[in-house]
Amino acid sequence: KRKPKRKEVFSVYIYKVLKQVHPNLAISSKAMSIVNSAVSDTLERLASQAVQPLATTAAVWLLLPAELAKHAVSEGTRALTKYTSSK
Repeated sequence: KRKPKRKEVFSVYIYKVLKQVHPNLAISSKAMSIVNSAVSDTLERLASQAVQPLATTAAVWLLLPAELAKHAVSEGTRALTKYTSSK
């Protein structure tokens, strides 16, 4: 018997980013659900495309719009550097 697919919830993180970028804006629960689904779908697509860091970078450039991909690659590289230096 297979386990049901786990549904990731990114609402807390989405809310934190929203407040950093636009402190005066609010988001409805329906909009939050839509954004959460979009983030979850994007991460699933990235995970299915790439396992190695270089392949992940290529997948990000293929799946995301240019400006978003630039920021995603930058933050991902920073996180990977921080992770490898802590080992």
